[in-house]
Amino acid sequence: MAFERAVVTGGAGFLGSHVCEALLKRGTRVVCVDDFSTGSLDNLPDDDPRLGVAVMDVARPLDLLGDVDLVLHLACPASPADYLRDPIGTLKTGGFGTLHALELARRKGARIVVASTSEVYGDPLEHPQRETYWGNVNPIGPRSTYDEAKRFGEALTSAFLREHGTDAGIVRIFNTYGSRMRPHDGRMVPTFFRQALAGEPLTVHGDGSQTRSLCHVDDLVRGLLSMADADHAGPVNLGNPEEVTVLEVAHRIIAITGSDSEVRHVEPMADDPRRRRPDITLARELLGWQPEIPLDEGLRRSFDRHLVG
Repeated sequence: MAFERAVVTGGAGFLGSHVCEALLKRGTRVVCVDDFSTGSLDNLPDDDPRLGVAVMDVARPLDLLGDVDLVLHLACPASPADYLRDPIGTLKTGGFGTLHALELARRKGARIVVASTSEVYGDPLEHPQRETYWGNVNPIGPRSTYDEAKRFGEALTSAFLREHGTDAGIVRIFNTYGSRMRPHDGRMVPTFFRQALAGEPLTVHGDGSQTRSLCHVDDLVRGLLSMADADHAGPVNLGNPEEVTVLEVAHRIIAITGSDSEVRHVEPMADDPRRRRPDITLARELLGWQPEIPLDEGLRRSFDRHLVG
């Protein structure tokens, strides 16, 4: 589907900047909305006249002029380091920010894709996780500020769809990695790369047997735009069903960087999910999407593109 003008909230962040870039390559005019609390202008092209930047906090109403036919709502701190540092701000972004993005889409008559997360499944009792699974989330734990903000955002999106007929879709994004992640982002992949390149021990929480399913950002962006092009409400899981342990990821990054670093085990994180793997049957059937980049190749690409530089 051809979109004339898109709004990307959180467009200067890790994922948002890749989405902006992909839309520009399609010929779409893009408005990047960001308050730069975790994003950076350095992530965005500075020579494309089709890209506009609006410095805004999505927790406040989004008053944008002109026609808009697509909204991609990605704004929200996604790293535990960020959302644990600003729990109330994260709840405001996930709640009010989603409300304002939905109101913008409703006013403009635009398709909106709302980015949710695999964290809505919590520490899952179902494996792999299907979209029909309601989750196992601690609503008052330290991670709840992010988990519950996203769950509320899904409820709000569904309410707009039912009450207003808003053309809305929800995607549940599983662990994503790639270039433009901040060295001190706090998430596993950039942390391991930073530590390995500095010759420091790679800090693995707990025994490292907890699993994750890592999707390269290029694959994830394809999935997001496929959801934008579709007319499905979702939710739809977007992630890589290749499941690996955290300890295995640490050893792969040591090998890719040629580091002499060792692994150091530290205290487990509170409410850290033990297993995480998406069932992507719906994404395959509804969107014709599945990831194509194997983990080792994706990690090498990230290293070559200066993921932590």
